[in-house]
Amino acid sequence: MIRLIKDTNINFVSAKKITYFISALLVINGLFALYRIATGSAAMGLDFTGGSAIQVKFEKKVETQQIRDIMTAHNFTQTFIQKIGPDEDNTFLIRIGVGEIKEENVTARLAEMVRADTGDENMMVLEESDVGPVVSVQLKQKALLAVIFASFGILIYIWIRFKFKFAVVATAATIHDVLAVLGILVLMGREIDLLVITALLTVAGFSLNDTVVLFDRIRENMRHILKMPFMDIANKSVNEVLSRTIITGITTLFVAGSLIVFGGNVLQSFSIAIALGVVVGTYSSDLLAAPLLVDWENYEKKHKAIR
Repeated sequence: MIRLIKDTNINFVSAKKITYFISALLVINGLFALYRIATGSAAMGLDFTGGSAIQVKFEKKVETQQIRDIMTAHNFTQTFIQKIGPDEDNTFLIRIGVGEIKEENVTARLAEMVRADTGDENMMVLEESDVGPVVSVQLKQKALLAVIFASFGILIYIWIRFKFKFAVVATAATIHDVLAVLGILVLMGREIDLLVITALLTVAGFSLNDTVVLFDRIRENMRHILKMPFMDIANKSVNEVLSRTIITGITTLFVAGSLIVFGGNVLQSFSIAIALGVVVGTYSSDLLAAPLLVDWENYEKKHKAIR
């Protein structure tokens, strides 16, 4: 295997205070994002809110506030207006809540209304979509169940393959990564939809894979190096898999970066979530999982000594 970095001897575990502080901030931000989602103050996609949306491209120069004023003038109060792409594209996402839908073909009426009030007869409708309230509730429930089952699956898998403490640490690191990415996305004002949930589950898988590789190396070193302290074994193991972790991360970032640039607006939030997940997942597997495991091991030894 190609080794990007050879013979490193970095003491990753010694930086645990800084790591724990950064991770605490990321988790708190993630929990706040969950609160915003629960209270409806985060930007949620139609998949979860229900309603109708159109994506339009103007020939003339149009401002977000101008569209917002048009919606207000026509008594649309539950609206979300977002500029998409660079300013010169003049492309906008216009979304109305499910409570605003009082007739059929509301997207067609919405398009005609905006076209007429902006005076841009050449305005094009690029995309339109409708999601009912019942479907949106079902999608919320299914998304939540998917995350819960994935977390339990991770816990059981690592427990069977390694030990219980390895399972708990791996699950904690994975949940940390999902919360971190979700928190950053909400902070950025990105819309949370089913594609983003898919990205979060992908992030969980990527993070878990990195952590499993590290734990496997720790287990192998524990078998062959009997007299070395556990902290040194953990540091040695992280250094040994560091090159592989960096190569995997950079390769995945190239793919995610390509999707961000060339994937279009539909895949942008998904791609950003994947890119963030690669960075956070690499950080947590090397700088968070190993120190947590060392602290757990030290805690067990202290209690055994007391007994």
